[in-house]
Amino acid sequence: MNITQIQDLIKFVAKSGVSEVEIEQKDFKITIKTAASKKEVQVIAAAAPAPAPVVAAAPPPAPAAAPVPAAAPAPAADSKYITIKAPMIGTFYRAAGPGKPVFVNVGDEVKKGQTICIIEAMKLFNEIESEVSGKIVKVLVDDAKPVEYDQPLFLVDPS
Repeated sequence: MNITQIQDLIKFVAKSGVSEVEIEQKDFKITIKTAASKKEVQVIAAAAPAPAPVVAAAPPPAPAAAPVPAAAPAPAADSKYITIKAPMIGTFYRAAGPGKPVFVNVGDEVKKGQTICIIEAMKLFNEIESEVSGKIVKVLVDDAKPVEYDQPLFLVDPS
């Protein structure tokens, strides 16, 4: 796990409201705890010769200037559409695998609970289901691109 993945995980935990997350892999262990606006990150690397764990207090994430404009591309004409947003940080996939048909295309009718894409996070493939019934008007993310938490993925016309 590299530093950007750890930073993304810290941001995700901060936004999700979870109080503690612990991930352990063969060469390291990471625990992220949130308590009354204080975030503590503990990283233990098995390959590291230091006997004590490295503890660092993570400052609150600075607001990123780039994602804010990208998160609000819907003009007034799109106000009648419902935006389906990413529930997590990860990599967006339109199909279940290479060579497989995409879950939804522009113009397709979707029902609430229907799988519309997959987001890969930490080597887990999470099926994302539609929150509403309607017609797909626009796909806002390219296949195999990284997505942020709460980033718009699809526009759906509920009528």
